[in-house]
Parts: sequence; C-alpha cells; structure tokens
Amino acid sequence: MADAYLDTPMFHDDAAARAYLEALRWPHGPVCPHCGVLGEAKAMQGKSHRPGLYQCNACREPFTVTVGTVYERSKIALHKWLLATYLLSCSKKGMSSKQIERMLGVTYKTAWFMTHRIREAMRVDSPTPVGGEGKVVEMDETYVGGLEKNKHKSKRVGHNSKGGKQAVFALVERGGEIRSTHIANVTAKTLRPIIAKQVSKASFLMTDEAQVYNGIGREFAAHEIVSHSKGEYTRGAVTTNTIESAFAILKRGVYGTYHSLSEQHLHRYLSEFDFRYNARFVTDAERTAAALKGIEGKRLTYRP
Repeated sequence: MADAYLDTPMFHDDAAARAYLEALRWPHGPVCPHCGVLGEAKAMQGKSHRPGLYQCNACREPFTVTVGTVYERSKIALHKWLLATYLLSCSKKGMSSKQIERMLGVTYKTAWFMTHRIREAMRVDSPTPVGGEGKVVEMDETYVGGLEKNKHKSKRVGHNSKGGKQAVFALVERGGEIRSTHIANVTAKTLRPIIAKQVSKASFLMTDEAQVYNGIGREFAAHEIVSHSKGEYTRGAVTTNTIESAFAILKRGVYGTYHSLSEQHLHRYLSEFDFRYNARFVTDAERTAAALKGIEGKRLTYRP
C-alpha cells in the first residue's frame, strides 16, 4: 500500500502537487493570505507569471498556495516538499536528513532544513486539556542525549545525575493524546504549571513513585502510584505502561535514526513523535494530509 501511494503524481510532478495542496488548503476556493478574503482571487495567466500565482481582487496582492506557510519562498520543488512530508509522517521512528537527502536528491543542508520545517508543521498547541471525568492520564519523565563523559571536553555543559542528558516530561491520556515537553529539570515547580495547563482536574493520574508527583497528584480527582523500585509495574489497571511505551518509540528513534539530538532543536523532534503518536489510528495518507494542514502560519526562516 505504501509503495503504491508513493506512485501518486503529487510526489513526482509540481502541477499535481500544487493541485493537491490547493484542494487540501482551499476546499472552497483560493483564500487570500494577505486579507483573508475568499472567492476574490483570479488566476494569473501567461508566460510572465509563475504557475499557481493568484491575485486578490480585494487587496490586489499576489499569492500562491505556499504563501504564509513553512514552504514559503522555497526554491525546492513542491512535489519534493510533499514527498518529504509523507516520508516523515509515515516513518514510525523518524527519518534522518541523510535519508531524505538520498531519496530526494537534495543536499544534506537542504534536507536538514526541510525536516525541521516539517516538524514545525507537525507542532500542535492545543488549548484543550487531556483527560477528564473517568479518564486516566499517565505521566513520567525520561532523559535523551549522550553521556557527558563521552563528549569532548569543549562540548561538556556540566555534570548532573543523568550525565548531561536532556530531560523530557510527557503525559498521555489512555486511548488519547500524548504531550511531550523539553524541561530544564524535574521538579514540582517545573512540572506543576505544565500539568495544570494540560490536564483536566477531573482526571485520574497514574505515575511512578517519584516524590515530585505527590503534591501535584492531590490536586486531581485521584492519584495512583506504581513502585518501580520494588519491581512493581502493574497493579490491575494501575500502570504507567502506556507512557513508557511511547518513550520507547522516542528512544528507538533517537538511538536508531537520529543518533543524537541537540538541546536547541529537541522540542521539534518531540513535536514530530507526538504528532505521529496522536495520529496513530489513521492511514499514512491521512496523517500526511494532517501534517500538510499544519503548514499554515508557521514560517520558519533559516538562520545559520
């Protein structure tokens, strides 16, 4: 199925890619990204105009389907953008920029920039808390990155109990969404505002025995703990196996695909893994369409 879908014209031809993206972004006709008016755009014809160019009759500004998106002002062929978005959307453990470089026939610098733009499109800042009455939310923290002792001395950033790794906190509603955050440290002061904003107070929390969750747990409907230090990983329905399974996919992606993640860009990789997890029940084509819908309003410029 995946191989057959890769034969779709939009992955090989710019005209087909543009038609697909226009239909996806503008199901009721072109919308001007400058003034927001629908139905007042005129397609610009003639050899002097680039393909896909429109002019808004309301504000007189020209635009294409990529204006106001992470694809804007890119010299990369549009069908390659769509193909890269598909590859990153359907690869459970991610796809390296080196692999994108080889498959698309672009430079590594171009592939790296493309993948970060696509990860930005995958970012979802949902204002709706997860959980709720009768729902279970599991939460935990993990650490990613290389051991401090293995780094060159010029790259070391100091020592801590986790050997220079970066802390990631995540919460997941069973059967629902995961939300991951790169945090500076694992303390109640750091975690409380994240949890308060992203989890309904009516939720049933499940965590391991880390002391940091004790006070926070009292602010919710209920809080159950599994004691990993005593060899306990499940007690009936009380478990953190869901969040740990999600972390396992992240770790496999880091170790097997990306090998190392910089602190500067870790949040974008978390957006990528969260996006795929949250769209795990749909097809690769539907997941790609969701990523393409996220390109709007997330311009990401290149800063060397």
